[in-house]
Amino acid sequence: MALKKEFYNQPTVSLAKALLGKYLCFKNSSGKIVETEAYLFKDDPGCHASRGKTARNAPMFGEAGHAYVYLIYGMYHCLNIVSGKKGEGEAVLIRALEPVDGLYNMMKRRKTKKLENLCNGPGKLTQALGITRRQNNESLLSHHFCILDNNITPEITTTTRIGLTLGKELPLRFYITDNKFVSKRIHTKITKGK
Repeated sequence: MALKKEFYNQPTVSLAKALLGKYLCFKNSSGKIVETEAYLFKDDPGCHASRGKTARNAPMFGEAGHAYVYLIYGMYHCLNIVSGKKGEGEAVLIRALEPVDGLYNMMKRRKTKKLENLCNGPGKLTQALGITRRQNNESLLSHHFCILDNNITPEITTTTRIGLTLGKELPLRFYITDNKFVSKRIHTKITKGK
């Protein structure tokens, strides 16, 4: 069952954890969300919205349950899920998926047959699923772009974030413990739990 709008209206850290184990679906491909990072408006210099609203980050200040898709290094798209209340400027980065459906198309887009390498990074998963800036600010409540529940609560490991200059020491990265599809294992481990 697709998650409803109310699911996304929760604090960003809670949403980042709650998304783990759910299924991200786009068109005819899907994957289980195995790794996320929270980005907070206050006291988080790594958050795109921390310096205020701009044309680029405007979707972060919009309705929860919408996509914030941006380009990094001029070539990779990153998918974030807007969280919290309208105007808060917060989101959850989807860092890695465990591929589930549409494997042939994922492998074709990624030019690899190695399952563990299809979606084990934010740029890889968007390429595998075909998500681009065209999905920026799109609702995840549609029939072709959504997140499905599976009623499973996995064990979660909390760590510091990856690939940041500012705010990298904050314990705002979450992944399903011992899942082989996470992006990187080099990190400062903080806790395990639910």
